[in-house]
Amino acid sequence: MHNTIHTVIAAGIVLGSAAHAATPAAFPAVVHEAPLRAHLAFLSSDALEGRGTGQRGGELTVTYLETQAMAAGLLPANKGSYRQSVRIAGVKALPQQSFVGLNANGKPLLLAFGKDWVWAPGDAVAEHNMDAELLFVGYGISAPEEGGWDDYKGVDVKGKVLVMMVNDPAPTAAEPARFNGKGLTYYGRWTYKFEEAARRGAAGVLLIHTDASASYGWSVVQNSWNAERFQLADADLGTGMQGWITDATARTLFSAAGQDLDKLRAAAEDKSFKPVPLNARMTGLSRAAVRKLEQFNVAGIVPGTDPKLKDEVVIYSAHWDHLGMQGDPTKGDTIFNGAVDNASGSAGLLAMAQEAVRHPARRSQMFLWVAAEEQGLLGSAAYAARPLWPLEKTAAALNLDSLNFVGAARDIGVQGSERSSLEAMAAATAKAMKMTVAPARPDLAGGYFRSDHFSFAKAGVPAFSISGGHAWLKDKDAGDAKRKAYSARYHQADDEYDPNWDLSGMVQQAQYTLNLGRMVADAPQMPTWKAGDQFAKARSK
Repeated sequence: MHNTIHTVIAAGIVLGSAAHAATPAAFPAVVHEAPLRAHLAFLSSDALEGRGTGQRGGELTVTYLETQAMAAGLLPANKGSYRQSVRIAGVKALPQQSFVGLNANGKPLLLAFGKDWVWAPGDAVAEHNMDAELLFVGYGISAPEEGGWDDYKGVDVKGKVLVMMVNDPAPTAAEPARFNGKGLTYYGRWTYKFEEAARRGAAGVLLIHTDASASYGWSVVQNSWNAERFQLADADLGTGMQGWITDATARTLFSAAGQDLDKLRAAAEDKSFKPVPLNARMTGLSRAAVRKLEQFNVAGIVPGTDPKLKDEVVIYSAHWDHLGMQGDPTKGDTIFNGAVDNASGSAGLLAMAQEAVRHPARRSQMFLWVAAEEQGLLGSAAYAARPLWPLEKTAAALNLDSLNFVGAARDIGVQGSERSSLEAMAAATAKAMKMTVAPARPDLAGGYFRSDHFSFAKAGVPAFSISGGHAWLKDKDAGDAKRKAYSARYHQADDEYDPNWDLSGMVQQAQYTLNLGRMVADAPQMPTWKAGDQFAKARSK
């Protein structure tokens, strides 16, 4: 049967190269609303308690996903199992049991945890005795490809606490394209800052927060670091101390240390900047509660039909986790259901898988539900570190994170596809579906680095997330208002499923993703990174 289907499909495909358009006959699998709605309703129900990492609801979610993957006809991707272990360390700072602080010119600064600064160990060790010099390292970036940019300048930072800014250097009139111009590069992400400091043996990192540079307010940092945080337990560990300080705290610290923060910030905008020792230290004992736990990615396979190309795979991914149960049950709703984020993407993958099994492609296809995205892309990072399919034979990774709950649109978001030959394939898929590609916008908040596709990109696999469009087929004003209203529900307890939702936008987005994946799966060659892209190096290794 598979061979017959393959022959019919191949006859309908007009693909001289990966970039050529496909005809509608190339997209035989049709995503249906009924299964998508059913999965969405259950995954976002109170029964799964918000699908929290390390919580009972998360365990139930994994059981549901693996049984539904089996029911859809997916083959287990991990040696007979649908599960892939993700070992995680949970860390929660204990400021009331700690005695750690900052002093400048020998005088202590009066800092309140949460209000002025937050911190936690980055190495999953419960106690740290701190006695370390503070060193300002500008943006904390080492980027040889950016004209030899190096904020460290060969300075030995071992054993020091590094104070640095988030974001990356702004473009100038002379260099309008440096560090991606107005867009953010990975060097601007706080995750990179922590990683680079750890590679250099620093004792700790304190990031200076501003609303503009972080793209969110201090309350976001405060709430995140007041709660239990998670990190991979068997990956490269971070520094012993990781944290943030408010802009006001930074000004107090630098002034007490005899430095002008504004002048140092200005100096850090030039690549001639050199690290500046601060007449300040971090001293005392920090304590944290640490626990080890096991979570799971869920993965299933649709085998390819081509004798050679079946050894290569296209991955569709979505994270199954959300924020779980939080807060005081006597004060209201404590279940963060995460209906849009990301029960929708997980449900979409299940509906897509059901159809992909019925209509296999030349290459194999993997449906991957990853754990702990909300904790820092941990599940996808664990997969990239120990892939179930060789990365060099992984054609592309297409990610779904929060589907379009407003309604069907004339356009589709493919930002990030421009990094590779996926851009042309994405446009061709849209054209075949009588849609357009939404105009690209400057990635001011570094969105490309904040969803699960990024773990694959770092490992060299062409990857991006498909997002919903904005050119609504129905009432534009009503659609815009509905979409804007969701911002108040994002990561809140009222991101809940509404049975009255019009799911045509979700079905459309899932269908587009499956169609694009099908084009990749049937193309003669795997997609390639564009010359000069920072992730092309990993692919060529």
